[in-house]
Amino acid sequence: MKLVVQVKLLPTPVQAAALEATLDACNEAANWLSGQAFARGRTSRAALQVLAYAELRARGLSAQPALHVLRKVADAYTALKANLKAGNLGKPGSKRHARVTGKPIAFRPGAAQPFDDRCLSWQAKAGTVSIWTVAGRMKGIAFTGSAVQLEMLADHRKGESDLLWQNGCWYLLATCDIPERELNDKPDGFLGVDLGVVNIATTSTGARHSGRRLNRTRERDRTLRCKLQKKNTKSAKRRAKKHAGKEARRARDINHKISKSIVAEAQRTGRGIALEDLGRIRERARLRKPQRVTLHSWSFHQLGKFIAYKAQRAGVPVVYVDPAYTSQECSQCHHIDRRNRPSQAVFACRSCGFVEHADLNSSHNIAARGWWMWVRGAESQAPVLTLIA
Repeated sequence: MKLVVQVKLLPTPVQAAALEATLDACNEAANWLSGQAFARGRTSRAALQVLAYAELRARGLSAQPALHVLRKVADAYTALKANLKAGNLGKPGSKRHARVTGKPIAFRPGAAQPFDDRCLSWQAKAGTVSIWTVAGRMKGIAFTGSAVQLEMLADHRKGESDLLWQNGCWYLLATCDIPERELNDKPDGFLGVDLGVVNIATTSTGARHSGRRLNRTRERDRTLRCKLQKKNTKSAKRRAKKHAGKEARRARDINHKISKSIVAEAQRTGRGIALEDLGRIRERARLRKPQRVTLHSWSFHQLGKFIAYKAQRAGVPVVYVDPAYTSQECSQCHHIDRRNRPSQAVFACRSCGFVEHADLNSSHNIAARGWWMWVRGAESQAPVLTLIA
């Protein structure tokens, strides 16, 4: 499977200036090419190469960087067409659809630029890289990362690496091809995972990952963000920019920890993992306005992806089940009734009298559905994902 390892570059001022000029030149060329592609309606790689390769070389780009700019623009338009076809950018005729399709795709000055092994070489033992720039080949640029990342980089790096400038720092995103463990095709049952807001994840073995403390922190972040947006002064904007992404980074860290714990438990007990198929939950859920903010701001999809790729790497099978009525169904007698949930945390079956924590009861139902899907041969294994380690 493929993972993306992010390492931080530690360039000298001269090296940083060369990297900045390189990214500016590549993205300026990409914006020019995007405008040409939009105006002429030619967005495929082959068409763009015939149209603009010579011009890109004349703009100071070497052969490989010029080809990477061509591919970056073509891939951006391919992704745009796929999103339009899937309806992710609004219906034809809507304001959002018209705004997206009415102008060429733009690339910001610090947008990532891919480099292959002809343009960038790694010296893993020395902890440095050599990279092509518009000022010539820059050698000896130091990089750093965690011990796990550096080990993975040294043993499994393969393919292109992306140069990225973000929040005043330079990064390289390196693709690594990680060997997978053999899939456990005879799991000893399934570990059901119920995802929620009060409890972010509850497993059928009774493990609960509470979200109460996190939700209070996120509420304070939202209050601060609204206050700064209303103030709208220069100092407020600086403070808002400083806090930008803080909540997302915190949520990502928590999702990594939860997914790691769930996959480790499933692997240790020889089980598979059963998850609810929560696709388009925001459109299906009917909630009051204050509840919508909490639901829409939590990254259920990200947690599910983290569980999926960690399970794939560990050889743990993953199935996705229909989430309908998992919170209203009794895990003992399978009686379904809305009145089985007298409160958010309590499940009390109106038929057999079974009482249990509501999230734990749901996780039992998810585990049972996962096992029956596997038995019927409708298993849904963890998909191939490309994620930042």
